[in-house]
Amino acid sequence: MTNRLARAALLLSGAALIAPAAIAQMQAPAPVVAAPPVPVTFGKWGVDLGARDLSVKPGDDFEAYASGKWLASNDIPSDKPGNGVGTELNDRNQEQLRAIVMSAPANSQIGALYRSYMNEPLLEQLDAKPLMADLARVDAIASKDEMLKFMAESQWSFGGSLFGVQIIPDLANPTMNSLAVGSGGLGLPDRDYYLSDKYKPQLAAYRAYVERTLALTGTPDAAAKADEILAFETELAKASWARTDLRDINKINNPMTPASLATYAPGVDWNRYLTLSGVAASPKVLVSDNTAIKAKSALFAATPLDTLKTWQRYKVTAQASPYLSKRFVDSQFEFAKALTGVAVQRPRWRRGIGQVDSRLGELVGKTYVERYFPAEAKTKMESLVANLKLAAAERIRGNSWMEQPTKEAALRKLSKMDVMVGYPDKFRDYSALSMSADDLYGNVKRSSQFEWNYRLADLGQPVDRKKWAMSPATVNAYNGGLENKIVFPAGILQPPYFDPRADAAVNYGAAGAIIGHEIMHGFDDQGRKIDENGAVRDWWTPKDAENFKALTASLGKQYSSYEAAPGVFINGDFTMGENIGDMSGLEVAHLAYMKSLNGKKAPVIDGLTGDQRFFLAFAQAWRGKARPEAIKTQVASDPHSPQRFRVIGPLRNLDAWYAAFKVGPDSKYYIAPKDRVRIW
Repeated sequence: MTNRLARAALLLSGAALIAPAAIAQMQAPAPVVAAPPVPVTFGKWGVDLGARDLSVKPGDDFEAYASGKWLASNDIPSDKPGNGVGTELNDRNQEQLRAIVMSAPANSQIGALYRSYMNEPLLEQLDAKPLMADLARVDAIASKDEMLKFMAESQWSFGGSLFGVQIIPDLANPTMNSLAVGSGGLGLPDRDYYLSDKYKPQLAAYRAYVERTLALTGTPDAAAKADEILAFETELAKASWARTDLRDINKINNPMTPASLATYAPGVDWNRYLTLSGVAASPKVLVSDNTAIKAKSALFAATPLDTLKTWQRYKVTAQASPYLSKRFVDSQFEFAKALTGVAVQRPRWRRGIGQVDSRLGELVGKTYVERYFPAEAKTKMESLVANLKLAAAERIRGNSWMEQPTKEAALRKLSKMDVMVGYPDKFRDYSALSMSADDLYGNVKRSSQFEWNYRLADLGQPVDRKKWAMSPATVNAYNGGLENKIVFPAGILQPPYFDPRADAAVNYGAAGAIIGHEIMHGFDDQGRKIDENGAVRDWWTPKDAENFKALTASLGKQYSSYEAAPGVFINGDFTMGENIGDMSGLEVAHLAYMKSLNGKKAPVIDGLTGDQRFFLAFAQAWRGKARPEAIKTQVASDPHSPQRFRVIGPLRNLDAWYAAFKVGPDSKYYIAPKDRVRIW
């Protein structure tokens, strides 16, 4: 669903640990023989000692100290916007998934979907034919009423909509699912791409892509029509909210009835739109970016129908392009270069595996965990999480600036936080989804409809907190904010993040920091507004709220000073939640490691103390590099700070890091003790 509700929903379901790729990459053909996955390991006990650059002082650049030799000797592959631990592990997981997919019967759902994606000769033969019926529907639209119908139905098909609906836990009563509405319509990652001069190259590449896309389907006057579309989307951008506002729960918490929404934003027949979306029976609508919805409703009413139809032709074609012939794929990839800096397309088989994982994730994931996720890893990870929760409770109780009533409320929330490790208790049933080995276009459409029906069935029903928002093979983790749960898929629970046989300091520094990050999302600048039951409610004393605001302002100032790429500075407010998760999560992980020693002194291994190994493992877990174009896109559209500052940013505020590496005032990133930010 291409709308701004998606960003709001990410906030409400919990921010993910690892930033997603800036844009999906188109891919080229590859042999179909699946090679065995190559294990990813760091040294004998979990740290890659050869990656360090010991000529760098730890306090001057800890990323370079921990991983400098690796950074200097490893180029970013030409088909990737960046490379590092996460991308390497994702590649390995794809190889594991590929072994599963290639052994699936050709007529199975998994086999049919993958084969339909890989059948390039058929896709070339079909060319634009699969697209023609949808474009004919657009051409036949004769009124705004019919356009509204097409927009409503485009949420689970190919096409564009200025608005999107989702089913999420009710912000006031999180035990029940409710309807949420948000705005969208933009083709670039953020409103600033249309409005700020610093994105002129990307805007020019986008405008060229729009023209090419129209021309590929024989649209007359493609150049003039592209200008028309860009002008329309620029007006949408002016009405759109800034990313910082979209992640503010207070600002996006605007409950209405369908009738009051119709009065508030009269440019759209909301009764018809919601009815066609299948959600008309909902008595309540959670309106996220309300003023944007109102403005875009008015823009819909004021925009000529022909302009909207041209925009829809472009949207349908752009969204369908990855599933068409090479000329469509190549045109889209040419635009992707401007956002990511990549030079060549990724192997086609990798994107095919990505399609299987995204559309049949729990179906293929069931076999994935049976083959690659040992019971020992699940048991030890659950034990590690329990230890991290105990450490988090201790830090909350010992918080020097917080009053007792707020501490007690925080501890209640922590105690009720559910932990889910590896895979869901119950896997999804995909039996109603039809897949055909010779119909990629239809497979994608049917899958999208199936997914929407799956979510729609929850409307007005009790929230099932056992459902997962990620597939088991995903290299990521998340905090389900309105469900007060933390989820760790099997895909990330392997070396170098987590290894049951690794040194304890390494597991706490890598996996422990991940766990701590997700736990502390429950207490970041937005998580703190959600209570132990998942309801949006203020459970803070006024004094504590003011103290928290002052501390986060100091942290935001630090991050806003970081230049992630030439001329590209991090937005400390936009990334606040993730930065709090990184810093506070690392504090929690370190305390848990200390407690795991049971009062004993950690052994010295290869000349490194326990604390030194802990912090090196943390830094190397974020080992990676990205192209300037990809960093620019990330800073504009992703609430995670770039990897380098997910290492440096938290460590500068941790006393134990200073002691472990004897970092003093003569170091570049030194912060005096009185100026270090300590939130939790």
